[in-house]
Amino acid sequence: MKESMIRDIKLAPQGLKKLQWVKKHMPILNQLEDEFRTKQYFKGRRVVICLHLEAKTGYLAQVIKAGGAEVAVVASNPLSTQDDVVAALAEDGIKAYAWYGATDEEYFMHLNAAFDFRPDLIIDDGGDLVAQLHKERPEQIKEIIGGCEETTTGILRLQIMSKEKQLKFPMMAVNDAYCKYLFDNRYGTGQSVWDGINRTTNLVVAGKDVVVIGYGWCGKGVAMRAKGLGAKVIVTEIDPIKAIEAHMDGFRVMPMQEAASIGDFFITVTGNCDVIRKEHFLEMKDGAILANAGHFDIEISKKDLSAISSEKRNVRPNVEQYILNNNKSVYLLAEGRLVNLAAGDGHPAEIMDLTFAIQALCLQYVLDKKGELKPDIYPVPENIDKRVANLGLSTLGINIDYLNDEQVRYLASWHA
Repeated sequence: MKESMIRDIKLAPQGLKKLQWVKKHMPILNQLEDEFRTKQYFKGRRVVICLHLEAKTGYLAQVIKAGGAEVAVVASNPLSTQDDVVAALAEDGIKAYAWYGATDEEYFMHLNAAFDFRPDLIIDDGGDLVAQLHKERPEQIKEIIGGCEETTTGILRLQIMSKEKQLKFPMMAVNDAYCKYLFDNRYGTGQSVWDGINRTTNLVVAGKDVVVIGYGWCGKGVAMRAKGLGAKVIVTEIDPIKAIEAHMDGFRVMPMQEAASIGDFFITVTGNCDVIRKEHFLEMKDGAILANAGHFDIEISKKDLSAISSEKRNVRPNVEQYILNNNKSVYLLAEGRLVNLAAGDGHPAEIMDLTFAIQALCLQYVLDKKGELKPDIYPVPENIDKRVANLGLSTLGINIDYLNDEQVRYLASWHA
């Protein structure tokens, strides 16, 4: 097993402060940490966590470790890695293979180091860990009990693998849990995307035209927060149902080609490639700002952008100016990577408290069901989703109503 591969262990004290801060604001995980430490659910297991390596993820790793597991972490995105947090985890006895700004070669070197850890349980974000394991380390697949997937992009990849009969172990679709997409995708993405854009550009949003490309749960959150900041919001969509929903939510809906000449800010949230490309760049205003909130840096075509530009230069941290051949400039944030994590700290701690509680409990579920779950994608059990929601309510001091026996009987019968 390789030792940790990190930037600088001397950064650990700074990372420890970040971990202590988020722990204060993640009360659901606090309760699970106490339970896991007592029950030792993961004793004798090795867990690899491939997520955005910042403080909230770091605390999840510590919670799994408290349950008795040996834990290793690896980055799901080179630009979201926080070297001080990674150092703090390494000092806490968690193997870490990541550093900020890793090249593609280094990124896959870190993934391979995580495979050398010989995991039997995994948590993935975006599907790279699962895909590489199947392609590069097929001999290890028999060692994997199963795992969890964090995001929409990863679940899409898993669905394709499953359809083609290529997925060789069970994976939980954590992204599709109600607590995940209703709160994490909408409120988490909505707030953190604008946190990243605002801190990076230091520009006003009020009165500007914001184009949100994609109106799934993440897009809804981005549009909602843009409206709250005073922007005039335009939505582009390919799904007629989502397009009508956006219209009824009060937003203008139009094709991307039409929106291109109107927008001041463009935020992609689709999970697909090249949703902003050459013909759109050429129509944009001088000074248009481009940001991506999808998992991979493929939604804004950097290839097209380079092809129609005479010059590219860094003008602020995480801001690249492309001077187009028509003498207009557009500005790309965070190299087209996830702007909320590459140029910010990601979702608020209270939001990730819900999501990571689901991750921890689903990983326990996979272990409990060892030998029962066939290779496939599985939904999060309703009892886990509701347990996390109830824990969340209790930490907020909120009580709710419950059905009485007569109401239960009424709902269970088709008789009037």
